[in-house]
Amino acid sequence: MYESRTRPLLPFPLFLRRVGRHALVALALLAFSLGIGMAGYMAFEGLNGTDAFLNASMLLGGMGPVDAPKHESGKIFAGLYALYAGLVFLVAAGLVVAPLAHRLLHRFHWEDDATSS
Repeated sequence: MYESRTRPLLPFPLFLRRVGRHALVALALLAFSLGIGMAGYMAFEGLNGTDAFLNASMLLGGMGPVDAPKHESGKIFAGLYALYAGLVFLVAAGLVVAPLAHRLLHRFHWEDDATSS
């Protein structure tokens, strides 16, 4: 997926395209996860679409739910979704940061090889 250490850095326009693809994958993951959260809040807690969106997006953003769950099934869903949302947040951040970190590390290694030869 990425260039190896023996190959030169990717040209900047192609690098920007790579960053954009990673950002789109992260956004798709967040949208899918938001849909799961909304469906769960609507099914288990009987919330309307707006309230379900608010609760699911707050959990995905790391803030916590707005409405406390009232039903046992809703409490179990909210707990499991909170654990899932925490992992999704980390994965999405990793997807966005990965090409930047790779380029930075690749550049340092590439310059190190050029000066040692």
